[in-house]
Amino acid sequence: MNESDASKESHEGDASDGAMTEGGGPVLDDVRRMHVMVAGVRGARLVERVLPVPLPRVWQVMGDLEGGFGEFQPDMRSVRILRRDGERVEALAHSRYGLRAHFHGVLRPGWCWLQSRFLVIGMAAVAAEDESGHTRVALTGGVRVPGRAALVPFGARRELEEAMARLAARVG
Repeated sequence: MNESDASKESHEGDASDGAMTEGGGPVLDDVRRMHVMVAGVRGARLVERVLPVPLPRVWQVMGDLEGGFGEFQPDMRSVRILRRDGERVEALAHSRYGLRAHFHGVLRPGWCWLQSRFLVIGMAAVAAEDESGHTRVALTGGVRVPGRAALVPFGARRELEEAMARLAARVG
């Protein structure tokens, strides 16, 4: 192994964004945190892109569960927030196919993780590290296998890719 291979290898899989906690451990940004969440759920897929739009504009759409969210998520017709307590949120979603889901989860700037009995939705967004004014976005989600940390992987990547394309068109 030459020096450049060793250098490359030492940085592959590095989850640190360079920030350190008081104890000296790495701090994960929300997109990296989403990668960790997805790694822990069998069958989960993740789509990540850099959008040439500032983070506030991107999160204005992504974090608006009752508005912008339904405009870029392919199968969502509407979402209504039932309760909110700080970052904790409870919401009722209706799909374009007539199905509904009662979600519980966390919504804060740059991060959303919602779960119902049969669905998971995860979204994360952070400013690009190169200070270009662009935004790194990660999306995950799918049909849950009740009682297990697993998602049904069929069609998930295609739907996530479509959601990402619709988000890019909506914010761009």
